[in-house]
Amino acid sequence: MNYMMWLWLGAIVLFGVVEAVTAGLVSIWFVAGSAAALIGALLGAGIGVQAALFIAVSAAALAVTRPLVRRYTAGKAVPTNADRVLGGTGKVTEVIDNENSTGAVYVDGKTWTARSADGSVIPEGAVVEILRMEGVKLFVKKQEEKVEVAL
Repeated sequence: MNYMMWLWLGAIVLFGVVEAVTAGLVSIWFVAGSAAALIGALLGAGIGVQAALFIAVSAAALAVTRPLVRRYTAGKAVPTNADRVLGGTGKVTEVIDNENSTGAVYVDGKTWTARSADGSVIPEGAVVEILRMEGVKLFVKKQEEKVEVAL
């Protein structure tokens, strides 16, 4: 049974190293399971009991820690430029013409390369709505002009 002690010690080291070199929690639960099996080996338990200890403690450690880890690692999403401009409005600073690959829009303090989502030419000075982003290009559509009626 002495070899089982060395097997579980090796498993602890192996799973510990795997955990250390990976970015997420991958094998920490198996370290706990291997430690429980090692204790079983030191107490003279049979191989079947050691394997059962390994499986049970690994599963229990996974069940207990995984929800806690998810809660603490699921922080607030940091908005990207796409999150800030999508659905917003901007002003055309260069005529948007897909056929000639021209167009720029000023949005949120930055000038973006722009293309018309429907292929229409949009004149300089028009107000546009940002529909989507592909790479560094915004795809926009011209906003309908509001007509005010004087009474």
